[in-house]
Amino acid sequence: MITYVDRFGGQTLPQLQELITGPLKGAVGGVHLLPFFYKIDGADAGFDPIDHTRVDDRLGEWKDIANLSEQMGVMADVIVNHMSSESPQFLDYSQKGSASEYDGLFLTMESVFPNGATEKDLLAVYRPRPGMPFTVTTLANGERRLLWTTFTPQQIDIDVHTPAGKAYLDSILQKLSQSGVTMVRLDAVGYAIKKAGANCFMMPETFDFIKAFAQRGRELGLEVLVEIHSYYKRQMEIAQQVDWVYDFALPPLVLHALEFGRSGPLLDWIAQRPNNAVTVLDTHDGIGIIDIGADATDRANHPGLVPPHELDELVERMHRNSNNQSRRATGAAASNLDLYQVNCTFFDALGRNASAYLVARAIQFFVPGIPQVYYVGLLAGENDMDLLAKTKVGRDINRHYYSREEVLSDLNKPVVKRLLELMRLRNSHPAFGGAFSSAAMAANQLTLSWQQGAAYARLEVDLSTKSGRIIHGLAGDEAVVFELR
Repeated sequence: MITYVDRFGGQTLPQLQELITGPLKGAVGGVHLLPFFYKIDGADAGFDPIDHTRVDDRLGEWKDIANLSEQMGVMADVIVNHMSSESPQFLDYSQKGSASEYDGLFLTMESVFPNGATEKDLLAVYRPRPGMPFTVTTLANGERRLLWTTFTPQQIDIDVHTPAGKAYLDSILQKLSQSGVTMVRLDAVGYAIKKAGANCFMMPETFDFIKAFAQRGRELGLEVLVEIHSYYKRQMEIAQQVDWVYDFALPPLVLHALEFGRSGPLLDWIAQRPNNAVTVLDTHDGIGIIDIGADATDRANHPGLVPPHELDELVERMHRNSNNQSRRATGAAASNLDLYQVNCTFFDALGRNASAYLVARAIQFFVPGIPQVYYVGLLAGENDMDLLAKTKVGRDINRHYYSREEVLSDLNKPVVKRLLELMRLRNSHPAFGGAFSSAAMAANQLTLSWQQGAAYARLEVDLSTKSGRIIHGLAGDEAVVFELR
């Protein structure tokens, strides 16, 4: 399960733990805690930490993380690319300039372009929002600097090559390791390395950095998950160098299969995808489109997993399925960092079709990897238009604040009860520790199977009716049929 601590049935870590080990027992075997560092309500919902080594006091303290880790695996974020402009490090640098012990920690335009930058250099830089990745900043000591800010002006990029940058990131890894965290996700790592004359995103030097950082994590007993939205072949390359990658191609491909009634593109991806993947349908961000599209740098020679016109139509169908709510939260319609994602709950992207939703989750759970369920998706959540209207941040459409009463009530919804049964089956059935296979008897069908000894589990899907069933059994037992409806 992936969740914010304060948006799923309470405000504190102990309250969250009570829900996961209580009503969700057996369904959730591990938890990814979205940024719980001080403070959680900055410019980007905790992804702009003021103090990356401190738990926000409103949520709890490090001993609460340690207590949770005794019950299950715990994942936390390492925000690799940047930190808050309100951080003690930046405030010290702002006061003292080059005399600060943190001089060199923050990336300036001059650091990357010591001889100046041409128009071509600047236009080559890739970033997830329009405009240049710099902010003109007057420091408290009166100095004016052109700071590198890939995301927002409040998120100051770190120079990861300097001793100060290396020490800062290592201190985070050490604190997480000491507190019982077992896996870390490298957030925004694709932007961490900058180089004059390059696009500054997922370059060979970035791969080298990821490899070295992952090795340091392993030395501290931490597995490393890399979060990258990009051309699908880049994910395959990254998977060879780290413990885990996200399968961000899966969500739009599952939607494509259900909307177009064809299993071909999904099966093609299953045949080549890396298996050391965390599988998702929804996250705290939007539903990625770039992950199955053509390579933006060479569309002719590097096509996507689905034709361009079908990708465009898929986006339109998501908008229509959500009664155009997602259109109001996506792209230039709202304050979005990521213009290549559709902001919508996955349940709404499927038109709130319970059968289709359970089929989508079953496909996710049968594809090799570690299945991860977002807290809103766990409750088959619907678009939060009130929160969107309040914040005018597109991604908030899928970041609802659930009270404890809401959680307990939604756990009784028929679609949620079936989803929890499905999750418990995935967590407990021995077949999922065996061999995997996939097939399709017809274009509108999909069969995914697992077998270990006499234990087996087989998912059969009819994409034209958006329905399916799971047939499973153990040695000597009669087959059990789990209808997805």
